[in-house]
Amino acid sequence: MSRKKITRKPRPALDVKYTDHPTDVNRQVAKFINGVMYEGKKSIAEKIVFGAFEIISERTKDDPIKVFEKAVANTRPRLEVRARRVGGSNYQVPIEVRPERSQALAYRWLIHSSRSRPEKTMRERLANE
Repeated sequence: MSRKKITRKPRPALDVKYTDHPTDVNRQVAKFINGVMYEGKKSIAEKIVFGAFEIISERTKDDPIKVFEKAVANTRPRLEVRARRVGGSNYQVPIEVRPERSQALAYRWLIHSSRSRPEKTMRERLANE
């Protein structure tokens, strides 16, 4: 029998601005804001993300949360390769990605690619990405 306790992952705090949306969407936005955050400056990260949402809503005339969810869904990986040692050699074996990990990877990739874009402000970069 295993003696290891099951650990529960902490949930990010809900944001006030998008309280009219379901709580899991709100948690996704909070998680994304935490990914954008640098050096603990959460208010700046919130301004960046919500500013990008405003730019998206102006351009597309659509709900920015829906656009955000679609971008994350398009970026999510389905498979990843892991190294497995068989005999004396390593093989790259494709493995299905857990939903939490695929979501975290999608957030990371979106933030990384938007930071490397040529636009002037991070709001514009994130909105264009």
